[in-house]
Amino acid sequence: MFENFRVAMIGLRSNKLRSALTMLGITIGVAAVIVLVSLGQAVENYVRDQFLGIGTNLLIVFAQAGDNGETRRLTLDEARALADPFRVPDALYVMPQRTVNRTAAFEGREITARVLGVTPDYPVVRNRQVVAGRFFTAAEMDGLARVAVLGPEMADRLMPGVYPIGQTIRINGLTFRVEGVLNRVGGAGFGPNEDDVIIAPLTTVQTRLSGERILTGDRPISNIIVQARSADVVDSLALQIRETLREERKISFRDEDDFQVFTQTELLDSLGNITGLLTVFLAVIAGISLLVGGIGIMNIMLVTVTERTREIGLRKAVGAQKGDILLQFLTEATTLALAGGAIGVLIASGGMFALRAALPELAATVQPSSVLLATMISVMIGVFFGIYPANRAASLNPIDALRYE
Repeated sequence: MFENFRVAMIGLRSNKLRSALTMLGITIGVAAVIVLVSLGQAVENYVRDQFLGIGTNLLIVFAQAGDNGETRRLTLDEARALADPFRVPDALYVMPQRTVNRTAAFEGREITARVLGVTPDYPVVRNRQVVAGRFFTAAEMDGLARVAVLGPEMADRLMPGVYPIGQTIRINGLTFRVEGVLNRVGGAGFGPNEDDVIIAPLTTVQTRLSGERILTGDRPISNIIVQARSADVVDSLALQIRETLREERKISFRDEDDFQVFTQTELLDSLGNITGLLTVFLAVIAGISLLVGGIGIMNIMLVTVTERTREIGLRKAVGAQKGDILLQFLTEATTLALAGGAIGVLIASGGMFALRAALPELAATVQPSSVLLATMISVMIGVFFGIYPANRAASLNPIDALRYE
């Protein structure tokens, strides 16, 4: 085997340009597969980390169309029912939310802003910190206070170069005092930008910035975020929420729910499926170049068999068996593929290093599993596309091969 490998390396060195061009397809394919797979895994991990950064063990309740096709909005009374520890014992926090888009102004600058009405539990539930100033209190929420806490990106857009704490802004024509600025969390790749938001007391948003009511006279909310006491009770909490809301809404056992309860795990799994399918799709496209490279190896090996026909005849004449010739040319084809794959790994490593320098938040690295996959693919290509030329060489008649010019 060592001798076959030595002969294969001699053959590669004797035709450097031809060997390099043959390996090019394998090199490009392996590099593309490693980069795309590693990039896909990095994006998936980034999205997962960002999504988990908004809080842990969360469930989100949304309204949806019922059997009659009408959407019944969620209300604050239903959020209070979910906060009842006797009905929903596994809930740690229950936070209703109301989202509206309004015009925000400061010293002549006007922008369209997403205003989020929440309760004082928001920093705990959403894992946010107030880096300047303070968050509003329960008393301010009960008193419909016109106070606001800004996301860092919103502060930069609305009042660039100005220290926001204590400043007065106008939202939909009403004055609000800025009491705090939240930490920066970045985009999670799912949903709106949590840094580009104005946060105000839920009651203030419902009464002063919306004024919308449903048929019962209640003021609607957009969704309800519930935090479980631990990861072990998430499933049981989802069942408790469903039972409580069905009771509150007097939904018959025959009828379907007119609301949806999403767990954080379900949302993460959905995102993981999407990024996983995208990664596989891109890897398949990159794999086409591997196929082209394999065909190039087969072509060159067929040429090599033709060029070395007399050598094959001489080897057989001095006692080489068919298996020896087969193994020799199969080793040469596999060596060609592995050499191209090794260069592809080096190129991919350099590319991922450059990507990491350009986008450090992705933390993109060459995964060992990707390198192992590339090595296995290179070996399989060498064997698969080298078996026919090797078998053709091994099947030559030694007398005809010695007579070949």
